[in-house]
Amino acid sequence: MNKVSLNGVEIYPFDSEQQLLSFVDEHNGILVAINAEKILHATEQTRAIINRNIGYCDGAGAQLALKQKGYKNACKIPGCELWLKIIARFYKEKTFYLVGGKQEVIEETVEKLNKEYEGIRIVGWRNGYLKTEEEQQVLIDDIAEKKPDVVFVAMGSPKQELLMEEIQKQHKAIFQGLGGSFDVYTGHVQRAPKWWVEHNMEFAYRLIKEPKRIKRQIYLVKYAWWLITKKL
Repeated sequence: MNKVSLNGVEIYPFDSEQQLLSFVDEHNGILVAINAEKILHATEQTRAIINRNIGYCDGAGAQLALKQKGYKNACKIPGCELWLKIIARFYKEKTFYLVGGKQEVIEETVEKLNKEYEGIRIVGWRNGYLKTEEEQQVLIDDIAEKKPDVVFVAMGSPKQELLMEEIQKQHKAIFQGLGGSFDVYTGHVQRAPKWWVEHNMEFAYRLIKEPKRIKRQIYLVKYAWWLITKKL
């Protein structure tokens, strides 16, 4: 499958969740969520991280740009849903390792996963507060020893991607960066209701809940202009 470049950010135009899941099952690597904000604010560093990994369409802005490029069937796959799709597809055959969130959150996440996916094999987990290089190396060594098939890291970008790349040097697996998905999964953070998500208005819901986000989201006007003028 060929990648599509959007402002120098290379993204795979998957047309379904199943296509993405089959792809990562055959091509182990790091899944990186791509939305309008990441395309708009791409730097040399973030482009390099995304382009050497598996960028997928996480938001409506990226989806619109792909369709404008001729990929009419390109689908939006929210990362906060994708990791659970990966678990649902593979939990009977693969092993998992989870990193991220506060200690309370990661413990609640593991407990809930064990209840919802009977028989799931979570071979290790820890919170996302790696304070020293020594702590990071202990984590990498533990993952290399336990050899999980899937590793989820919820720490925010680009920190989580940089960590996953370090882990990948010692152990190949399916990796996905999750941002705050553990907080959403355990109910510590409320995701937008279904209607807002289905109508591509999740950004507006989050803005209503967190007005301070206006400083970030005002730049989406520029992205809309890029779409209109076909500058992507």
